[in-house]
Amino acid sequence: MDASSADTSLLPLDQRAALGGGASFWRTKSAPGVAAVAMSDGPHGVRYQSGAGDHLGFGASDPATCFPPAVGLAQSWDPDLAHRIGGALADEAQAAGLGVLLGPGINVKRDPRCGRNFEYFSEDPHLSGVLAAAWVRGLQSGGVGASLKHFAVNNQEHDRMRTSAEVDERTLHEIYLRAFERVVRDARPWTVMCSYNRINGVYASQNRWLLTDVLRDAWGFDGLVVSDWGAVADRVAAVDAGLDLQMPGDTAGDDAAVVAAVSDGRLTEAAVTRAADAVARLSARVAAGRREVTVDVDAHHRLAREAAGRSIVLLKNDDALLPLDPSRDVAVLGPFARSPRFQGGGSSHVTPTRVDSPLDEIRARIDGRVTFAEGFRLHADGSADASADDGAALRAEAVRVAGAADVAVIFAGLAASQESEGFDRDDIDLPADQLDLIAEVASAQPNTVVILSAGGVLHLAPVHEAARAILGGALLGQAGGGGIADVLTGVVNPSGRLAETVPLRLQDAPSYPHFPGEHSRVRYGEGIFVGYRGYDVRDQDVLYPFGHGLSYTTFEYSDIALSADPDGVDAVVTVRNTGRRAGREVVQIYASVPESSTSRAPRELVGFGSVDLAAGDSATVSVRVERRDLAYWHDRLDRWVVEGGTYRIAAGASSRDLRIEADVEIVGDSVRQDFDAESTIGELMSDPVGAKVLEEVLASFGPLGEDGGESLGIDMVRMAASIPIGRAVRSFGGGGVSADDVQALLDSINSRR
Repeated sequence: MDASSADTSLLPLDQRAALGGGASFWRTKSAPGVAAVAMSDGPHGVRYQSGAGDHLGFGASDPATCFPPAVGLAQSWDPDLAHRIGGALADEAQAAGLGVLLGPGINVKRDPRCGRNFEYFSEDPHLSGVLAAAWVRGLQSGGVGASLKHFAVNNQEHDRMRTSAEVDERTLHEIYLRAFERVVRDARPWTVMCSYNRINGVYASQNRWLLTDVLRDAWGFDGLVVSDWGAVADRVAAVDAGLDLQMPGDTAGDDAAVVAAVSDGRLTEAAVTRAADAVARLSARVAAGRREVTVDVDAHHRLAREAAGRSIVLLKNDDALLPLDPSRDVAVLGPFARSPRFQGGGSSHVTPTRVDSPLDEIRARIDGRVTFAEGFRLHADGSADASADDGAALRAEAVRVAGAADVAVIFAGLAASQESEGFDRDDIDLPADQLDLIAEVASAQPNTVVILSAGGVLHLAPVHEAARAILGGALLGQAGGGGIADVLTGVVNPSGRLAETVPLRLQDAPSYPHFPGEHSRVRYGEGIFVGYRGYDVRDQDVLYPFGHGLSYTTFEYSDIALSADPDGVDAVVTVRNTGRRAGREVVQIYASVPESSTSRAPRELVGFGSVDLAAGDSATVSVRVERRDLAYWHDRLDRWVVEGGTYRIAAGASSRDLRIEADVEIVGDSVRQDFDAESTIGELMSDPVGAKVLEEVLASFGPLGEDGGESLGIDMVRMAASIPIGRAVRSFGGGGVSADDVQALLDSINSRR
């Protein structure tokens, strides 16, 4: 059989069923005409085990370039960079003989405590979707398939293999499925990986609505649906729902169960063939993309360093302390300066080809004296040193070294054991010994810089209070040390932007009261108001807003021009570099609907672009806002709807630093629904035809009275607006009005609209 036909119907049923289960931890089964496919974890590096591998797949892997994980790369706001990294990963996967790299992870960062936030891009689905689509296109252009994960609503690690995410349909589509939809439609990933958790009570692997109704029928997905490793609780139910491939291997019992289910009528043979065809299609795609590659390890390390430098966010820079003058004496403090934290723990952990030491890289850039002091000590479990005396002695030495220098640079953050796949954080605090170090050093040395490494949001209010300059490094990959040195010394002008809000305190997070749930259920009570949407709708102060990031130069915005067409809006803004250094500005476009008839966030990111400008230069930045990014999910019509009316389009440097705005008229979609007996008087009166027909009917309602209820101390018109028309006519219409009479009235209205 020709694998390119992706037709497995001529295979015996048992062979078709077997194709739906893995052969080993990382490999699919083969069949006549269908070659096995080798897979490996990603997304920020090829985690390939060339040997036998361990039974969990968590053991040592072959060296590969460790690019910045998604938490770092997202701060670049650079789709082109994501595309290039995807291409480099394809080269390394091809060299290892791999057909699929498991990534990217694009789940929305609902809560800052999620242990796997380091592997996801953002709290915003637009930013996540745009960056992930670029990454997938880069990878697949190199002949290696992506595996978009974790589909869907996998926003915590606590009880992740059982918990049910209880989410309303509008929130699902607008927040948690929106990035997946963009990537599926725009980048056509070869595979999608379903998650462990349940969604509104149904396991993702057994969720027909998710895997078939939404993914395939609505979005047009034509690839393979693979389970997360160990996510299948019931293979027969999963295949029936739309799952194609159960991983990892050792699935003989489940393969036999599929055959038995077809024999006794519980499962259609067509479902088994669909799954087998998907495996064959993937095999054919991998074979067609196979090529010989010699990896340029040095070039990939340079790309990793470029990505690290572009992903660093300058959070604070009082009195232009940065960039450092190379002639000054610098005290470098903290164990992360020598042994950097550059990636997350768990299934995506990469064995790097090399690791840049920040301390060594700073020494290579600074002409003055560079001294080092440990300041605090990390134990294997990430905890502070058990000895209070020893901790005080380490801090005292660090303070002495800092006081003798011109500038102190403190490397702070979380150890690998403090955040990882498999568990969530209890809080977002920096360890107390690090906060003590920062406070004591800053008191002795006013010129104190703090560099942060962590896979998720940290409580930074005390750091902001103490330090004059702060760099948010997130996790920067194996070349992060070089990227940090480049930014510290001005070789690279920082242009990173936060991809998630830094709150004043954890309790301010919109998800805080609901996370992580209990009794294997978590209620998404904040609805669509996730991340900056939640802070903005409550008008709540934050420490650093979504999209925030400073530069060593300054930019001025002017002359916004908007042009609407049936497919969206073109926003054109003039940006001028008003400082003394060349720099890159990320222009963020937010939309709001001031007179919206539905509940919406005060503003939403709908597009972004960037421009590199020499000092004094200006240029126009054009950002296309697609019509789909202006839409909300109408839960009654069960589809996306663009509301007609006036939209306010703002351009700025963060969600709370909007520099210029203008209004534009958008023609809305039809949202006509036939009225029924449960439609309220208010809904009918808001419709021109309905209002005209109801005038005579309502005039005969005795209870309204000539004074509209004033004598009763109520506003009868407003009260009546919420009464369903069927009950209103039958109860207050004078008697003798039947259900048929009400329906006749509604038919008259509906036919004339």
